[in-house]
Amino acid sequence: MAVETSPPTPLWNDPTRPVATRVASLIEAMTLEEKTAQLYGVWVGASARGDEVAPHQHDMEEAVDLEALMPTGLGQLTRPFGTAPVDPALGALSLHRTQARIVSANRFGIPALAHEECLAGFAAWGATAYPVPLSWGATFDPGTVRRMAAAIGRDMRSVGIHQGLAPVLDVVRDARWGRVEETIGEDPYLVATIGTAYVRGLESAGVIATLKHFVGYSASRAGRNLAPAAIGPRERADVLLPPFEMAVREGGARSVMHAYNDNDGVPAAADRQLLTGLLRDTWGFEGTVVADYFGIAFLKTLHGVAADWAGAAGAALAAGVDVELPSVKTFGEPLVQAVKDGRVPESLIDGALSRVLHQKAQLGMLDPDWDPVPEALRGADLDDPDALRGKVDLDPPGNRELAREVAEKAVVLLRNEAGVLPLAAPRRIALIGPNAAEATAVLGCYSFPMHVGVQHPQVPVGIALPTLHDTLRAEFPDAAITLAPGTGIDDGDLSGIGTAVAAARDADVVIAVLGDRAGLFGRGTSGEGCDTESLTLPGAQQQLLDALLDSGRPVVTVLLAGRPYALGRAVDESAAIVQSFFPGAEGTRAIAGVLSGRTNPSGRLPVSVPRSAGSQPTTYLGARLAQASDVSNIDPTPAFGFGHGLGYTTFAWSGLTVGTRLATTEGEFTLAFTIGNTGERTGTEVAQLYLHDPTASVVQPVQRLVGYSRVSLEPGETRRLHVTLPADVASFTGRDGHRIVEPGDLELRLGPSSTAAHLTTTVTLTGPTRVVDETRRFHATFVQGAVREE
Repeated sequence: MAVETSPPTPLWNDPTRPVATRVASLIEAMTLEEKTAQLYGVWVGASARGDEVAPHQHDMEEAVDLEALMPTGLGQLTRPFGTAPVDPALGALSLHRTQARIVSANRFGIPALAHEECLAGFAAWGATAYPVPLSWGATFDPGTVRRMAAAIGRDMRSVGIHQGLAPVLDVVRDARWGRVEETIGEDPYLVATIGTAYVRGLESAGVIATLKHFVGYSASRAGRNLAPAAIGPRERADVLLPPFEMAVREGGARSVMHAYNDNDGVPAAADRQLLTGLLRDTWGFEGTVVADYFGIAFLKTLHGVAADWAGAAGAALAAGVDVELPSVKTFGEPLVQAVKDGRVPESLIDGALSRVLHQKAQLGMLDPDWDPVPEALRGADLDDPDALRGKVDLDPPGNRELAREVAEKAVVLLRNEAGVLPLAAPRRIALIGPNAAEATAVLGCYSFPMHVGVQHPQVPVGIALPTLHDTLRAEFPDAAITLAPGTGIDDGDLSGIGTAVAAARDADVVIAVLGDRAGLFGRGTSGEGCDTESLTLPGAQQQLLDALLDSGRPVVTVLLAGRPYALGRAVDESAAIVQSFFPGAEGTRAIAGVLSGRTNPSGRLPVSVPRSAGSQPTTYLGARLAQASDVSNIDPTPAFGFGHGLGYTTFAWSGLTVGTRLATTEGEFTLAFTIGNTGERTGTEVAQLYLHDPTASVVQPVQRLVGYSRVSLEPGETRRLHVTLPADVASFTGRDGHRIVEPGDLELRLGPSSTAAHLTTTVTLTGPTRVVDETRRFHATFVQGAVREE
């Protein structure tokens, strides 16, 4: 009697074998068409009924026949949740059914990796809308950002998403650029530390973090989107690259997205020195490089460095791009034919494929027991879609509480003349401005409602979005609040200003709520493709603000915006100015709490607020020649500098001691100082350490941030802070292109902003100039001692 035996488990499905061995065996068994199929995605939309996903038709792509592609496999599914409004449970069911179909259709049973946007929360209908990255920067709080990212990642994984296209690590170089709201700020160290915290949080939930845009996208001329970038090698090395390096080395990011721009004539998507030489060979990155959407095709259509789709595919592969997104244009049939014709070596495909399959193996997607049912649907009846509707909550109370915490820590009080804020039980409030009663005024362009929902006006927003009018009525229940928009965001309409001024004159206090409307490609005043020629407030908002200032009533200017704006007279004449960068679904409650005093503001500016609307491009990182001078009539001095922010208590800085004043170029400095809360309220000071290098072999910025720490104190309490500053932190790119630490004096400035140095000291580096490499130390570390009561 014959004994039936189970067929042996293929080597690539054996989780007990090393990943490299499994991947190599799978590649050896695959045909060329099966290999390339793993290197592209298809843009799809989940079914609102829970059926399989359907290909999304985009005006930059030909129609994709998903049925024809499935037999050879499929590398990625692009934005199944972020393409159209779909109930999360039914979206998860749709993705599950599609994955099951993909697995059964290809002979190796390899599922697709699903990716989504997550720049301001999971970009899905009904998911929590968190503050935008510029608000993350305003918190100066990596720990809170990490917890937020972990929550976003858990929601994504629960419904079957594997990869998130965030964070953006571009450093702001010109605030006119529309995507400023997507960045973390204008300082590379702040961007690096906050961005790395986000990466750690997302990766802790099992979601692959994708760093973008590598590199130089934010340095475009005139702040125009997808425009030529003017980047010198030193600016690239010392300003633009450090956030990516830290996120790779310390954050453990597993994916990088190339930028659209070229650098000195070489597009990032075809830059082997960047994507392979620096990223992989020098930094040791082992993950995947994915294309920014349509970026490989742009090598032909926009950059003109490839004559056809095959040439574009070959150039990207040779540079180190592994995956074409969002759909298949060049890595499909054009690439297959190019390999058969001998134009592209198959070894390039094998290299990219190895990295892609390695990532899928890490996610358990090559294991024989891989289950396409996402966690959120485990135990549910998958044959009854109607019963599933509403069963997955992507906006639970815990998320909202975390969104509120981030928003509160991100609100920046710029000005508070004579202690106008917090408002002491006002009887009559004139609430004026185009954002005063606009629910979506708190959302950035990559939030689901503004990115996708606006194309489906018949569908409810899906989450609670209280307006500032709503939250102020709750915050001040005894006050009479008169509402008047005055003008629109950008319509230039002056007809409502008279009514607004009349309301102001009848009030005890005026709250002017101004700013932006997020959108895409010109449909907003902030967001991707929504660049601006000037940093004047959009439309007629400055005229409205000036009229309110002339009303004779105290004006509290509140900004819900995606970038900093010049505020004209308001800088000196507003009773108070509150800056919030698209603070998310809980943002208006956070602002109301600051206005009432329920919350003591602790946000700090991640970007400078200009005094002049036409002084761009400029950031606080300017060298000496970038400062105000007698030989130019343009003064770039900001109205409010990087790191600035006020609160409702006062702090005293004292007792600076230097433990190590002399150190070798391999050593470190130590110092300590004391911060005390001298006011009557609990508050948070943000201690910031800036480095000034008075003499160097190449021009340096006048100062740059090298460390920071949030210090929370009760009234009368003090805290001793101990700082260790490695010599590596003083490194910069020398004349020969190597990063060096030079001997000489350094000035260390401690204070609450880049414009207020409360304590300064000089230390000295001794010994020879030292070349540092990718193992250098990034951080000045702060250790907070015990709190004591004075």
